[in-house]
Amino acid sequence: MARVRIIPVLLLSKGGLYKTINFKHPKYVGDPINAVKIFNEKEADELLLLDYTATVDKREPDYVKIAEIAGEAFMPMAYGGGIKNWDMAKRIFDCGYEKVVLNSILFDEPKLAATIGSVYGNQAVVGNMDVKKNLFGKYKVYSHSGTKSTGHSPVEWAKILEDNGVGEIMINSIDKDGTWDGYTTDLIHDVAAKVSVPVIACGGAGKFEDLETAVKAGASAVAAGSMFVFQKKGMGVLISFPTGKNITR
Repeated sequence: MARVRIIPVLLLSKGGLYKTINFKHPKYVGDPINAVKIFNEKEADELLLLDYTATVDKREPDYVKIAEIAGEAFMPMAYGGGIKNWDMAKRIFDCGYEKVVLNSILFDEPKLAATIGSVYGNQAVVGNMDVKKNLFGKYKVYSHSGTKSTGHSPVEWAKILEDNGVGEIMINSIDKDGTWDGYTTDLIHDVAAKVSVPVIACGGAGKFEDLETAVKAGASAVAAGSMFVFQKKGMGVLISFPTGKNITR
């Protein structure tokens, strides 16, 4: 049985790393190169780099910067943010990334995932969906860094993503982002039960037990931001990663 991947998420904006709470209130946490070097030493399974303001700002990826970051990484890297077409995706792969993460563009161009997958393999395409509860308490999928409601339910959109060729689906909980309160396990369970591609859980992890809970709910991989970049909730920056004993467990 393959070990579950544990993936630090780094939020990039205009060259620096930030961490948000509920996709708002960004706090500067440092230089991405330094963070990558530390995760190298701690032998992280994979790194996920998201330029979370690129789409909203209508910016292309900063290819020079992300190539520099990938050049320092000893582990597989995935990149998302501002990718709108095949040419942009190809440039990301050429920068040294093993995967691209697609979100907002798939609502307009869902076939882009299959186009990329036909060349690099479906495993190289991650469909990221940002989810939060609406005023009626129903989970809905949002685009443009959580600013636009798409009207889709998570299960409905996950099936569409799978049908259009994504190799993995990441569920990013807006309500749980940066809260340290644990993952939305009911959401993870409902989506994982309806798709055959691996599901990555993201948003809310605060302790190692939260990662285990997400896996039991159906996640094939677990991703986290605050837990890996802060000492504790409300405390300063300290890059960390689970120990070998915890990973084995």
